[in-house]
Amino acid sequence: MKVGQEGVIWLDIQGSPDTALLESIGQHCGLHPLVLEDIQNPVQRPKAENYEQQVFIVLRALVYIEKKDRVASHQISLVLAPGLVLSFHDGDRPVFEAVRQRLRNSRGRFRSLGADYLVYALIDVAVDQYFAVLERFAGRLETLETRVLHHATPQTLQTIQRLKRDAMALRKTAWPMRELLAELARGDFEQFRPETLVYLRDVYDHLAEIIDNIENYRDILSGTLDIYLSSVNNRTNEVMKVLTIIATLFIPLTFVTGIFGMNFKYMAILDYPWAFPATLIIMGALGVLLLGYFWRKGWLGGGGALRERR
Repeated sequence: MKVGQEGVIWLDIQGSPDTALLESIGQHCGLHPLVLEDIQNPVQRPKAENYEQQVFIVLRALVYIEKKDRVASHQISLVLAPGLVLSFHDGDRPVFEAVRQRLRNSRGRFRSLGADYLVYALIDVAVDQYFAVLERFAGRLETLETRVLHHATPQTLQTIQRLKRDAMALRKTAWPMRELLAELARGDFEQFRPETLVYLRDVYDHLAEIIDNIENYRDILSGTLDIYLSSVNNRTNEVMKVLTIIATLFIPLTFVTGIFGMNFKYMAILDYPWAFPATLIIMGALGVLLLGYFWRKGWLGGGGALRERR
């Protein structure tokens, strides 16, 4: 695509180009062999390298995968040369469709500024996608917090761990991008004019905001994990309290039944007709007394608070 009156050419290649095509582009545009090698290797760290009159830039773009409910990243390679911009991205989505559409409509500064501004626009679009991914991540985090507070299950812990891995991946992607933008915004590359550096610094500010949000989300996830563990411990304590109360109620009853269950030939009150109902009444009274004691202590809920108010 030809941009502007100065004849800036933008060649955008989506998907992994084959070796023959890449070598042909490299020979025609005078690309360094190391640039071609890095373009073919889709696991590069974000960086910017100067090759005589060309600048080679590697970005990491984020995308949210709906089917897998996770965050993924893919590499974007940019080459800035006088009057030429090359872009390579291995994702299955048109990352730069917004820039292409604005060029078709002849709107914005693309038609009046040079190739370095076009590279800034491509970087800006890639960074803006971070906000869309973070918005989805924040929605998942909000749903998780509600689930932890009201209906935590073992699957909730798996969700927390998955979100923690996604947050770590976001952080590992965003921090190198911040270093790259800082290097570009400082003016270390003469291919970027001073008027374009202002826009690059604006993208750097956006990326700093993104990193702050990621760090906040990581802190929220750590707090959510603590809340989940506390919730599980509280439920376990409640179950143990109920079981302990039941066992305590049956200790004196078991003691009474154990005494009368001994197979001695001569035992007191065994021959009296009122012995059995009297024993049942005594056992019931012991149970009621113990329940009343537990309630007054607040172990059954409400009793202790009532006594404190009085």
